[in-house]
Amino acid sequence: METKQETQSLSAVEEIVGLGATALSNRIAAGAVSCREVMSAYLTHIDAVNPRVNAIVSRRRADVLLAEADARDRELADGIHRGWLHGIPQAVKDLTPTADVVTTLGSPLFADAKPTQDGLMVERMKAAGAIIIGKTNTPEFGLGSQTYNPVFGTTRNAYDHDLTAGGSSGGAAAALAMRMLPVADGSDMMGSLRNPAAFNNVFGFRPSFGRVPQVPAPDVFGQQLGTEGPMGRSVADVARLLAIQAGPDPRVPLSIAEAAAPFADEPYTEVAGLRIGWIGDWGGYLPMEAGILDVCEQALGRLETIGCIVEPTVPAFDPARLWRCWNTLRQWAVAGKLAPLHDDPHTRDRLKPEACWEVEHGLALSALDIHRANVERSAWYQTLRGAFERFDVLAMPSAQVFAFDADTHWPAAIAGHAMDTYHRWMEVVIGASLAGVPAMNVPAGFDERGRAMGLQLIGPHRADLDVLRLAAAYERVAADVLSHTPVWR
Repeated sequence: METKQETQSLSAVEEIVGLGATALSNRIAAGAVSCREVMSAYLTHIDAVNPRVNAIVSRRRADVLLAEADARDRELADGIHRGWLHGIPQAVKDLTPTADVVTTLGSPLFADAKPTQDGLMVERMKAAGAIIIGKTNTPEFGLGSQTYNPVFGTTRNAYDHDLTAGGSSGGAAAALAMRMLPVADGSDMMGSLRNPAAFNNVFGFRPSFGRVPQVPAPDVFGQQLGTEGPMGRSVADVARLLAIQAGPDPRVPLSIAEAAAPFADEPYTEVAGLRIGWIGDWGGYLPMEAGILDVCEQALGRLETIGCIVEPTVPAFDPARLWRCWNTLRQWAVAGKLAPLHDDPHTRDRLKPEACWEVEHGLALSALDIHRANVERSAWYQTLRGAFERFDVLAMPSAQVFAFDADTHWPAAIAGHAMDTYHRWMEVVIGASLAGVPAMNVPAGFDERGRAMGLQLIGPHRADLDVLRLAAAYERVAADVLSHTPVWR
């Protein structure tokens, strides 16, 4: 027999899924809406809109999810409130382990893989009351900023379903924009929290390295390029999810020991007088699709209206050195992870060409190559330290192209410049990744075709809260951008 909650009107569904995570959390805590009503509304909405973008995959059974929502309601009735995510549906990026929920990594080699334990980030979100409804789509092994794979297919842009959602957190960004999730998790090695957020007009935050420790982590002392982090439709939602994800763990010796609680506070501060260094296209080095710099400079203009001081700057570091360093360390990291699959001819044939390319180059590296790359990386970090003596924050576009055709694996050229690798078109994001510093994508605006672009706000190491506060100040003067929502009703 159907209950009242299971037969919600369309308007009731729209009201619930239209709420931000903070507002939804407050309503659940106050008893204004039940966890079952929330789950039912989201499942109804996902059924209606997910086929348009293919963002959420490996969905769990509706009856099981509704039963878990009922259990959260019983806890509230007994005076138990787990935390900010109590009763909130959450889909986890398909690179992060989820106990008893298929985690494919976007690879046919793991199409039926069910981990026996959650990743640490998932443990923390569950402890705060989240109900895991499934996974968000990602490219194979997270390689490439275009979300397609042979297991689930392609994830499409929330604003134009013919275009890419970006990646590798493309499923998370599209799901957020289409109101299929109130807040989302992701991960970022080469812009994977920033690029898809830019393409889908949401916020994506890459925290300082060590802020969000990853467990299981078989290599806690080795490569340190990727990190997990939050995405949301508001800075407050991003900050509050970060407060749940962040915090030290003894299994990860390089995790930051600072308490995560301050991120849960409203990230509000005055920013008048803050100095922002606008790197732009790095003095012409980075090819950019026409219109990107204009959109980002308009976003910087909004910050100037609230007293920020924006000045052009070019880092005192050869960006070609940075690219060589990046390729070496990335190839080393990917080869270390995927070499066993590449060595076996039975599994090698099922790896996408870009994965094979990374592994083969990684296997050709010497110990001295790795050492030299780490020396270069350290030199870059020191250069950034010098830049942050002059500027409080640095700014760059979040991508070098607008969202492109979803059937194109990667752009072959930008503004007449040929791309010599499958990921060269995302070179703009590697500076923050190599330095391990916090970087926030804020929605910058749209071009004449209605394609969204984002702006990276980059701060010193461990200055995560300062970056979030600047992003929150920007959010208050960017209503013209944030009011652009995809057709999700």
